[in-house]
Amino acid sequence: MQLGLLGYGVVGGGVHQWCLGRGDVAVKRVLVRSDKPEIAAISTRDIQDILGDDAIDTVVEVMGGIHPAYEYVKAALEAGKNVVTANKALIAAYYRELTALAAEKGVALRCTAAVGGGIPWLVNLERVARLDEIESLGGIMNGTSNYIMDAMHRSDVDFAAVLQKAQALGYAEADPSADIDGDDIRRKLTISANIAFGAVLEEEAIPTFGIRYVTAKDIANFRAHGFVCKLLAYAGTAENGVCAYIEPTLVDAHDLEAAVPANFNLITYEAAQLGRQSFYGQGAGRFPTAANVMQDCLDIQNGQRRFYTERAVPTTLDGTNEAHPYYVRYEGADPWLDSLTVERWDGAVITAAANTYDMIAWAKSHPGTFIAGIR
Repeated sequence: MQLGLLGYGVVGGGVHQWCLGRGDVAVKRVLVRSDKPEIAAISTRDIQDILGDDAIDTVVEVMGGIHPAYEYVKAALEAGKNVVTANKALIAAYYRELTALAAEKGVALRCTAAVGGGIPWLVNLERVARLDEIESLGGIMNGTSNYIMDAMHRSDVDFAAVLQKAQALGYAEADPSADIDGDDIRRKLTISANIAFGAVLEEEAIPTFGIRYVTAKDIANFRAHGFVCKLLAYAGTAENGVCAYIEPTLVDAHDLEAAVPANFNLITYEAAQLGRQSFYGQGAGRFPTAANVMQDCLDIQNGQRRFYTERAVPTTLDGTNEAHPYYVRYEGADPWLDSLTVERWDGAVITAAANTYDMIAWAKSHPGTFIAGIR
């Protein structure tokens, strides 16, 4: 198997390292943006050197971003080449178009590393969906946000200090918005839900609330009442489509999610016959992520020529029947919130069951507010 590698950053370098010394998979060409002396013999700045090379049967896209990754991946599929990518933003944004194009051309499109990093989540989702009915899925799907919440629970530090440390360790970007506001999780949830339910969801319509406004005082409140806060994703079948959302969630201190440390992920599905199955591991990192890229390549080498599902039906979001209590810290008076309040916790309130879509919309319209669903 001859690979054309698009990008030679953290993951691209890891893929190259996995290939060295193997006799069955080799990197023939690497598309780079700047000179890389260590791979000068195989590097190029012209995508046509990869697209026009008949010996390259599979293009591995690990450059990140949507453009020009979209144009390159689309061109590779049109040229009849298999594509393996770790690019969640790309797949979430162009899900229907790219999966349809791969099916039309009879080539593989795989993105296992895009959700869960080194966790074999999507391949197992594919396996269970072909046999059983998946009723819901979700969990901890972002290592940066989990690192921040875990650190705040372990020591009396505020959000800004923990975020700064996460950036110093390389867990968070200079602009951490995608992680702390839930955008990264939303992309992963979109891909997972589409595969699980044979759907095509509109990514940006999924209600999402992040951890940007959590404080040390909030964490103290949670601890005092036996809870741990995690940023969780959820998607499940609903009467008129799929219910999906991302929000901080209070789980019992003895729950499995509460024990997930540092930058690890824990992703779970509930199936009608198999029940609950969870997948735990590193959600990012050079070799964990590159390993899932390589597993996709090896599956293709062994004859895999499809996406994870053949169904892709545009599906509406339906949060009509999703309601649970909330922790809400809001400074000010609000008649709607007052009408839901059943208890007070040191500067915050606990509500009766409130519609999730309504609560997230309300919180986003009140900057500085922090909410957490209570499971």
